[in-house]
Amino acid sequence: MKSLKNITMLVLLFVFGMVAVALAQTEGETKNVTAIELKGNKSISTANIMPKIKTRVGQEYSQNIISEDLKRIYNMGSFSDVKVDREDFEGGFKVIFFLIEKPIIEDITIEGSRVIGKRKLDTILKSKKGEFLDLQVLKEDIKNIQDEYKKRGYSLVDISQDIKTDDQTNKAKVKIVIKESFKIKIKKISFVGNKSFKSKRLLKVVKTRTRFLFLSAGLYNKDVLAEDVDRIKAFYKREGFLDVKVDFDTETKEKGLMFITFSIEEGTKYFVGSITIKGNEIISKQDITSQLQDCLPGKVFSNDSLQMDVDKIKQVYFDKGYISADVQSATSIDPKTGRVDIDYSIKEGQTAYVDRINIVGNIKTKDVVIRRELRINPGEKFDGQKLRRSRERLRNLGFFEEVGFNIEPGSAENKKNLVVDVKESKTGEFSFGGGYSTIDQFVGFASIRQRNFDFKNFPYFTGDGQDLVLYSEWGTVRQNFQLSFTEPWIFDYPLSFGFDLFQTSHDREEDVGYGYDERRTGGDLRLDKEISEYLTAGIMYSNEKIKISDIDPSASSELFKEEGENTISSVGLKLALDKRDNKLDPTKGLFLGGWFDVAGGMFGGDKDFTRLTTKTSYDIPTWWNSVLELRLQAGIIDAYGDSSEVPIYERFFAGGANTIRGYQERKVGPIDPSSEDPIGGESLLVGNIEYTKQLVEYLKVAAFFDTGNVWAKSSDLGSGGFKSGFGLGVRIKTPIGPIKLDYGFPLNKEPGEDKKEGQFYFSMSHGF
Repeated sequence: MKSLKNITMLVLLFVFGMVAVALAQTEGETKNVTAIELKGNKSISTANIMPKIKTRVGQEYSQNIISEDLKRIYNMGSFSDVKVDREDFEGGFKVIFFLIEKPIIEDITIEGSRVIGKRKLDTILKSKKGEFLDLQVLKEDIKNIQDEYKKRGYSLVDISQDIKTDDQTNKAKVKIVIKESFKIKIKKISFVGNKSFKSKRLLKVVKTRTRFLFLSAGLYNKDVLAEDVDRIKAFYKREGFLDVKVDFDTETKEKGLMFITFSIEEGTKYFVGSITIKGNEIISKQDITSQLQDCLPGKVFSNDSLQMDVDKIKQVYFDKGYISADVQSATSIDPKTGRVDIDYSIKEGQTAYVDRINIVGNIKTKDVVIRRELRINPGEKFDGQKLRRSRERLRNLGFFEEVGFNIEPGSAENKKNLVVDVKESKTGEFSFGGGYSTIDQFVGFASIRQRNFDFKNFPYFTGDGQDLVLYSEWGTVRQNFQLSFTEPWIFDYPLSFGFDLFQTSHDREEDVGYGYDERRTGGDLRLDKEISEYLTAGIMYSNEKIKISDIDPSASSELFKEEGENTISSVGLKLALDKRDNKLDPTKGLFLGGWFDVAGGMFGGDKDFTRLTTKTSYDIPTWWNSVLELRLQAGIIDAYGDSSEVPIYERFFAGGANTIRGYQERKVGPIDPSSEDPIGGESLLVGNIEYTKQLVEYLKVAAFFDTGNVWAKSSDLGSGGFKSGFGLGVRIKTPIGPIKLDYGFPLNKEPGEDKKEGQFYFSMSHGF
């Protein structure tokens, strides 16, 4: 009996072994594809599908390739389902693809839309007649229509779809049914449970608004309301209420009018308790805590403030070259006392050095133009202050929309590659148009400018950082033609060279303070050198011919002796300190500049005089995204040698849009006793205080106070008789250039006038 069982077991093992061998042989067996067949495609021809398939007749059958073929066919977007099978055929496999085509939209209609017109709905729909019906796209279409209704206040709109498909033709008729309901407007917004903040303050936090004239439509939007809950929570948490709970309730008491109530549970207000710092060895605790501004003992605690202080500690280490320093914070909260103790744990790491500097994102601009603005070099340790200054200098070029720095691994653990990532902006400008200003009246202009010019780069002429300007202006009283060129690094040396060729003329116009026709023709050569990071020195030679004519017949001899043509040849020296964060649109920083000119004498020309002018501005960022700017300019000019007095066209003038607002152009200072035309003076002192507040990206409002005067003699500078004015203005950025509108009111009578009258100043420029 026992032997029989053994024999049976051996037989079973033999059978199972044979089966295993057969299966193994079958799995290892390979066959070629002998045929490919497509089934189910009606509108899409086989010729259009076959190029998507990598499986080929005569090739070895591969399940992996078949799987990829399924994806490729499905990604064509024409089929709702794709399957594959195989069968033995002529010694190999026939591969069969079973396709179910999406129906073609025969017609698409919308019913029930009264508020939104058909033309608008057609622009929203991505599903189109004659295209394949994609249910996912149709779902998105319905959502987009709902969003459009919500924008218009129809938050209760109901939208459904009805699809009828003809299986024989594989065509579908789509009907979108809209039930608009009625528009819901916010009647009142209330807050309950808010003990620490008034409802008026919380209304500024939420975006939901009641209807108010044309400023707010007051339309109900459920999504915005849900976001308002998060805004209120975030506001309270920033103010130390970490446990705050917020909910809302809506009630429609009248048809289309909704009352919204936000319910608030403020909870405990938390304050910072003790602060401990661990792990710092290289930088002292005192140096670290001196940088903390938000989470200090006794101040309100919030997670946002904590994160800001963590970033400040990291910045302290980054500025010292410890770019890998890790700062972790842990808090312990005592609900009874409302105190939050903070523990900072620091892993300082090691000093990191710059291995290589890689520049990415620049398509037109040469690498060298970017590298020469960087204040940090390979081999130096990372320095946060130098990196911030490098970013400022690159932005001041005006070539880039964005400038960023990234760090990548270098050749050693303590060496890192610095990646300068830039996004180029348009540096070429061609503009033309017209405008009006209270100084030049009606004016037309045309200009070509390339701020990133390269005269060697034919035919594109961009990339080397040179500045080329061709400018023409013509108007009612003024004409101006100019050609300017500046090479910021001549012969690859940090020395800026440039020249200007110009011709300007201004007709006699009493309203803008010109009692004669003036025409200037000439040019200049410029050299500038950076003495230090913020200090620049320069020298300029200028030669110009001035012609004075058409003087007012009633003018005194003071004016008539200027009639005729003279040449002025001068050399000027410049010294400028510029610590502004942005030269084009500063928000903080100091600018201090001085210019000293010598005309005539050893330099030739018909007039001999010396002139010293200074300009200072200081921008201070203030609250609510605003800037306070303080400006001061002063100047003196004296005749010497063969000239007994300074020519009138070189004297100082004040009054008007660019100096002391509230007065007519050039009307502050000495005037001709006969014609009452301004004749200018030998000394000037003007101070301005201007506060600007940005309302939106393209609009600023301004308030200003101006004061100063022009004196006949240089020795009288600042001797008294100041004229002052104040007023309001707006600054608007437009695609064709900035618009400036000011209204100034004088605090003193204008010379030659019996009463005080305010002045409007309007100008529109092209950004030249």
